Amino acid sequence: MPSSVMSTSIRGGGPQSPAAVSTIGLRKSYGDKTVLNGIDLRIPAGSVFALLGPNGAGKTTTVQILSTLIAADGGQAQVAGHDVATSPDRVRTAIGVTGQFSAVDGLITGEENMLLMADLHHLSKREGRRTAAELLERFDLTEAAKKPASTYSGGMKRRLDIAMTLVGNPRIIFLDEPTTGLDPRSRHNMWQIIRELVTDGVTVFLTTQYLEEADQLADRIAVLDDGKIAAEGTAEELKRLIPGGHVQLRFSDPSAHQSAALALREVTRDDDSLTLQIPSDGTQRELRSILDWLDSAGIEADELTVHTPDLDDVFFALTGGTDQRKEALR
Repeated sequence: MPSSVMSTSIRGGGPQSPAAVSTIGLRKSYGDKTVLNGIDLRIPAGSVFALLGPNGAGKTTTVQILSTLIAADGGQAQVAGHDVATSPDRVRTAIGVTGQFSAVDGLITGEENMLLMADLHHLSKREGRRTAAELLERFDLTEAAKKPASTYSGGMKRRLDIAMTLVGNPRIIFLDEPTTGLDPRSRHNMWQIIRELVTDGVTVFLTTQYLEEADQLADRIAVLDDGKIAAEGTAEELKRLIPGGHVQLRFSDPSAHQSAALALREVTRDDDSLTLQIPSDGTQRELRSILDWLDSAGIEADELTVHTPDLDDVFFALTGGTDQRKEALR
């Protein structure tokens, strides 16, 4: 496959949902180091968008620009319909941000952390207490509410961090590597929280280094490398960019296995397991072609399975350096 796929954006047809976040040619440099070199994004409202990339790729810088924490050097960015450069206050009223490092104050209780956020959002004392109580219950923190946050586990602190982010009822939430350092159970609990947020209509902009996390949660994924979007699409679309996909046919009848192996081209056969592997990108058209051929030849396979590269393969191919990348996608 040609290396031009690196800048591919795979977009489906049909009407598009309103964009919660959009950027055109976003750029940012620190001295002579270019961190973002003209990135274009469009994230529909009510979806989960995952930004993947190696350390130093510019993920956190992107979040900081979109959440008005730092200014871009060039390009345009809109969040919730507001320009981040000219209307930062309006952007801030629409968003919540949970950074890589917890904003929880360990010297005060979980409830006091929540009430502090309510004060920052100018809620009345009564409204602040009601909101804090509801969110503490939603995130299963009611029993620990009166305890110092320093006594919380990593997963509890992360849940409190997101609960604090929700005090202002944001419609767009930036989660910058929200599950870093969490154990598998806490990570899965956090995934469920994110799914519930989206069910409520919230848009989630997620940066992560856990590829399974993006695969599980994201409606669309962009891979950021060397300051540019290397590829963008659904998880399945990105997996199809990488060679190595195949269809496996398993037979119980050795003669059927032999007949299929002789008739099919570019097939890898395993006589011990009575299986055949046919290179395929897993598209519906290719699967239909294989099934039609089997029917016309009067050959019946006992099992057909589709194997596609996973996001690990995609990540390493797209961020492995120019030479490696070209080789992986050739």
